[in-house]
Amino acid sequence: MGFVELVAFLAIIMALNALAIDVVLPGLPALGDELGVAGGNQRQLVIVVYLIGMGASQLVYGALADRIGRRPTLLLGLGIYGVAGLASAVAPSFGALLIARVAQGLGAGSPRVVAVSIARDRYRGSEMAQVMSLVTMVFMVVPVLAPSIGQGILWVASWRWIFGVLAVAGALVAAWAGLRLAETLPPEHRRSLSPRAVARGLREVLTTRATAVPMVAMALTHGVVMAFVTSAQQVYQETFDVGAAFPLWFALIALTMSVAAFGNARLVRTLGPAALARRALHVMIATAGIMAALAATDHLGLAAYEVLACVVLMGFGFVGSNLNALAMESMGHLAGTASSVLGAVTTISAALFGGAVGHLYDGTALPLALGVLGLALLARATLWLAPSTHAG
Repeated sequence: MGFVELVAFLAIIMALNALAIDVVLPGLPALGDELGVAGGNQRQLVIVVYLIGMGASQLVYGALADRIGRRPTLLLGLGIYGVAGLASAVAPSFGALLIARVAQGLGAGSPRVVAVSIARDRYRGSEMAQVMSLVTMVFMVVPVLAPSIGQGILWVASWRWIFGVLAVAGALVAAWAGLRLAETLPPEHRRSLSPRAVARGLREVLTTRATAVPMVAMALTHGVVMAFVTSAQQVYQETFDVGAAFPLWFALIALTMSVAAFGNARLVRTLGPAALARRALHVMIATAGIMAALAATDHLGLAAYEVLACVVLMGFGFVGSNLNALAMESMGHLAGTASSVLGAVTTISAALFGGAVGHLYDGTALPLALGVLGLALLARATLWLAPSTHAG
């Protein structure tokens, strides 16, 4: 693959994760009605369990990717992703659906690990941050379109067909990988799968300060994103009563993240990933504070919420890829393992933080605003522990 095709490919395989989350959102009320799940907060489990499965599986895929290579590891995960999509589509009960979604998450861990590993195999430092920003810019088109796709499916078919679309998407991407993806793992970097070797790699990732500090900050900021995602359907359709227009309002937020990723790709080589991440966190904190103040005083209308949410998540567009690049900078010799640890920690943390904030929904946007503010503050405080080489 050339540069353009590689960026597009990495974007698409990472976008499978966003697709499996965002395309489902409009169908939550319908599946809840059919499967006997009345509470909106309980329906959020369809998202949360998927994320937990995806996060946990990445530790396995990281070791595999560093041993057997990126390509076979990706194809294995895509196969699981597609089959689990079909199982979700025919689930006879809510419990069965949750099990299928966990399985789909287990498959989805592979594309996340492999995408970052391939990027690190070929690039590093600010160059990798630029590539990941371009990848983010492209794959953020999926969250923009996914809720509308889900809503469109509901206009002509059952919610079950939403999961059928995920199965088809997994099959198409697997075909692309099978035909076009070359192996990027250097033979000299292949690692043993012995428990001792795996443990040694995990320990190195977790105890390397230059990796661990950005990883923790990443986990907190991903929690910000998932707080918005898990609360989105209820905030828009219950608090602000936007009805079927929900996907359009949600798409605008996702679009701002894509714009921010494009801006980051242009600026990161000049300002550096650390400086951009810190400045973006300052913006996120200030904006979330304004949102919380307006919500607490009952002055947060739909327009104000949309603008403030766009600004917060635009800030994330300058944070995620930069912290990822910083965390991976010293991990070229075990990129698969490092990518898997980063992915597992950030994904599971996002599910837990986002799920916790979403579960606090009380008919207003105040719990969401306070949760986002707290997570952004913790992320910024964490970066004070970064080594001097990451100063900015």
